Amino acid sequence: QVQLVESGGGLVQAGGSLRLSCAASGRTFSSYAMAWFRQAPGKEREFVALISRSGGTTYYADSVKGRFTISRDNAKNTVYLQMNSLKPEDTAVYYCAARSSTILTRRGYDYDYWGQGTQVTVSS
Repeated sequence: QVQLVESGGGLVQAGGSLRLSCAASGRTFSSYAMAWFRQAPGKEREFVALISRSGGTTYYADSVKGRFTISRDNAKNTVYLQMNSLKPEDTAVYYCAARSSTILTRRGYDYDYWGQGTQVTVSS
Protein backbone atom coordinates (compact mmCIF):
# COMPACT_ATOMS: atom_id res chain seq x y z
CA GLN A 1 0.00 0.00 0.00
CA VAL A 2 1.30 3.44 -0.94
CA GLN A 3 -0.17 6.77 0.04
CA LEU A 4 0.64 9.79 -2.10
CA VAL A 5 0.33 13.43 -1.06
CA GLU A 6 0.86 16.22 -3.57
CA SER A 7 1.84 19.79 -2.70
CA GLY A 8 3.18 22.90 -4.36
CA GLY A 9 0.22 23.97 -6.44
CA GLY A 10 -1.02 27.52 -6.57
CA LEU A 11 -1.74 30.58 -8.67
CA VAL A 12 0.96 31.84 -11.01
CA GLN A 13 1.12 34.23 -13.94
CA ALA A 14 1.77 33.00 -17.44
CA GLY A 15 5.48 32.51 -17.98
CA GLY A 16 6.07 31.71 -14.34
CA SER A 17 7.21 28.53 -12.63
CA LEU A 18 6.01 26.11 -9.98
CA ARG A 19 7.46 22.94 -8.52
CA LEU A 20 5.06 20.21 -7.47
CA SER A 21 6.05 17.56 -4.96
CA CYS A 22 4.51 14.18 -4.28
CA ALA A 23 5.49 12.50 -1.03
CA ALA A 24 4.96 8.76 -0.76
CA SER A 25 4.53 6.67 2.35
CA GLY A 26 6.13 3.29 2.82
CA ARG A 27 9.60 1.88 2.43
CA THR A 28 9.30 0.59 -1.13
CA PHE A 29 9.06 3.86 -3.04
CA SER A 30 11.94 2.86 -5.30
CA SER A 31 9.85 -0.12 -6.46
CA TYR A 32 7.33 2.15 -8.16
CA ALA A 33 7.36 3.94 -11.46
CA MET A 34 5.82 7.36 -10.91
CA ALA A 35 3.84 9.70 -13.10
CA TRP A 36 2.03 12.99 -13.14
CA PHE A 37 -1.39 13.44 -14.72
CA ARG A 38 -3.67 16.45 -14.87
CA GLN A 39 -7.33 17.17 -15.34
CA ALA A 40 -8.75 20.50 -16.41
CA PRO A 41 -12.40 21.41 -15.81
CA GLY A 42 -14.65 19.69 -18.30
CA LYS A 43 -11.80 17.67 -19.78
CA GLU A 44 -10.54 14.13 -19.42
CA ARG A 45 -7.52 13.34 -17.32
CA GLU A 46 -4.34 13.46 -19.38
CA PHE A 47 -0.81 12.16 -19.01
CA VAL A 48 1.88 14.73 -18.24
CA ALA A 49 5.13 12.92 -17.41
CA LEU A 50 6.52 9.68 -16.01
CA ILE A 51 9.75 8.47 -14.49
CA SER A 52 11.15 4.99 -14.05
CA ARG A 53 11.93 3.44 -10.69
CA SER A 54 15.59 4.42 -10.84
CA GLY A 55 14.92 7.80 -12.38
CA GLY A 56 16.95 6.92 -15.43
CA THR A 57 14.07 7.06 -17.91
CA THR A 58 11.53 9.82 -18.36
CA TYR A 59 8.74 10.52 -20.83
CA TYR A 60 6.69 13.65 -21.40
CA ALA A 61 3.51 14.65 -23.13
CA ASP A 62 4.24 16.71 -26.23
CA SER A 63 2.35 19.64 -24.72
CA VAL A 64 4.85 19.98 -21.84
CA LYS A 65 8.08 18.73 -23.40
CA GLY A 66 10.87 21.23 -22.93
CA ARG A 67 8.97 23.12 -20.21
CA PHE A 68 8.36 20.50 -17.50
CA THR A 69 10.88 18.22 -15.80
CA ILE A 70 10.04 15.17 -13.71
CA SER A 71 12.54 13.90 -11.16
CA ARG A 72 12.61 11.76 -8.05
CA ASP A 73 14.56 11.38 -4.84
CA ASN A 74 14.22 7.80 -3.65
CA ALA A 75 15.94 8.61 -0.36
CA LYS A 76 13.17 11.13 0.37
CA ASN A 77 10.32 9.06 -1.13
CA THR A 78 9.40 12.03 -3.28
CA VAL A 79 8.76 12.75 -6.93
CA TYR A 80 8.82 16.27 -8.34
CA LEU A 81 7.44 18.12 -11.32
CA GLN A 82 9.27 21.33 -12.18
CA MET A 83 7.03 23.43 -14.38
CA ASN A 84 8.51 26.39 -16.25
CA SER A 85 7.11 28.78 -18.86
CA LEU A 86 3.62 28.03 -17.63
CA LYS A 87 0.67 28.75 -19.90
CA PRO A 88 -3.01 29.30 -19.08
CA GLU A 89 -3.75 25.95 -20.73
CA ASP A 90 -1.66 24.26 -18.03
CA THR A 91 -4.39 25.13 -15.52
CA ALA A 92 -5.64 21.88 -14.00
CA VAL A 93 -5.63 19.66 -10.95
CA TYR A 94 -2.36 17.74 -11.00
CA TYR A 95 -2.19 14.20 -9.67
CA CYS A 96 0.74 11.94 -8.99
CA ALA A 97 0.39 8.21 -9.46
CA ALA A 98 2.41 5.11 -8.68
CA ARG A 99 2.73 1.85 -10.58
CA SER A 100 4.38 -1.28 -9.22
CA SER A 101 5.78 -2.55 -12.50
CA THR A 102 8.89 -2.20 -14.61
CA ILE A 103 6.73 -1.53 -17.67
CA LEU A 104 6.33 2.19 -18.25
CA THR A 105 2.95 3.38 -19.43
CA ARG A 106 1.13 6.64 -20.06
CA ARG A 107 -2.29 5.11 -19.40
CA GLY A 108 -3.85 6.26 -16.18
CA TYR A 109 -5.76 3.04 -15.57
CA ASP A 110 -2.45 1.15 -15.37
CA TYR A 111 -1.49 3.01 -12.19
CA ASP A 112 -2.19 1.45 -8.81
CA TYR A 113 -2.16 4.43 -6.43
CA TRP A 114 -3.17 8.06 -6.75
CA GLY A 115 -2.83 11.20 -4.71
CA GLN A 116 -5.64 13.62 -3.97
CA GLY A 117 -4.40 16.25 -6.40
CA THR A 118 -3.14 19.82 -6.19
CA GLN A 119 -4.61 22.77 -8.09
CA VAL A 120 -2.45 24.72 -10.51
CA THR A 121 -3.93 27.91 -11.93
CA VAL A 122 -2.08 29.97 -14.54
CA SER A 123 -3.43 33.45 -15.19
CA SER A 124 -2.95 35.25 -18.49
